[in-house]
Amino acid sequence: MQSPFVPSQILKAAGVAVLISAAFSMPQADAASNDIVRIDGSSTVYPITEAVAEEFQKAKRVKVTVGISGTGGGFKKFCRGETDISEASRPILAKEMELCKAAGIDYIELPVAYDALTVVVNPKNSFIKSFTVEELKKLWEPEAQGKVKTWKQVNPSWPDSPVKLFGAGSDSGTFDYFTEAIVGKAKSSRGDFTASEDDNVLVQGVANDVAATGYFGFAYYEENATRVKAVPIVAKAGAPAVLPSRENVMNGSYQPLSRPLFIYVSANAAKNNPNVKAFIDFYLANAKPLVEEVKYIPLPANEYTAVNEHWKAQKVGTGFGGEPEVGVKITDLLKRIK
Repeated sequence: MQSPFVPSQILKAAGVAVLISAAFSMPQADAASNDIVRIDGSSTVYPITEAVAEEFQKAKRVKVTVGISGTGGGFKKFCRGETDISEASRPILAKEMELCKAAGIDYIELPVAYDALTVVVNPKNSFIKSFTVEELKKLWEPEAQGKVKTWKQVNPSWPDSPVKLFGAGSDSGTFDYFTEAIVGKAKSSRGDFTASEDDNVLVQGVANDVAATGYFGFAYYEENATRVKAVPIVAKAGAPAVLPSRENVMNGSYQPLSRPLFIYVSANAAKNNPNVKAFIDFYLANAKPLVEEVKYIPLPANEYTAVNEHWKAQKVGTGFGGEPEVGVKITDLLKRIK
């Protein structure tokens, strides 16, 4: 996901994500040195972490590098011991847990903010007033590939006109969460859609085609609300159609596309690198204003308190057991980790 902190910065060089660090004059430091804090992972979480890194580096002469490899790419680096912190827009998966275990890497799972995946259509689309989860499933499930090609096939009251789809790339945590929430299984999706890790591509696709629909994070929708139109979601039969908003995420009514965003901290780095500990202390102490500054949704005060207590206790592991889970409360999640 891009934001005011990510102009055209989701850079790729020969298919490899480029590390981006805050633009401050810092002393050179070796990658294995305690003088550097190494972060990579989700492009959705990137704007929050980069904002924290910028403020942290103003106070500390510590180099912080923040990369954008996607949630899956970030976990690969993290489980190889190449980073101290991994950003994730969905929980760590079983295969990633096994990679970290094999490498002897324990981790501390810290929710830092909320996001709301937002389904959008072209502003000129006049017939879609809401989407049910069942309609979205009919549109996006693997069985739809090459078969569900018109709006009428999704809902008989809609026109018999082509539908074009835009969505997150398969290495993205956004892709994993959307498919889990809508189809019922992470990474289970039709493949005949325009996929991109760059939300600019998705916005432009929907904004330029009246037949299109797509999905991405709420913060990026807000930046482009004049170009695309958010669609209210009906979570289950008889439920009201609910638009994504800060209020509706916080009160739990926007389901099933509300999600927590995470950072995972290497327990070894937290123990042995005082700059990693200082960075996470700073991150959690300043999360609320910086999350709001980059237009994400902060956790409620009681949840930040619980996350801080969890961090201070250095509790390792995950509350998810290797599977994405929709609708979990942060306080319940943290209680699972003993």
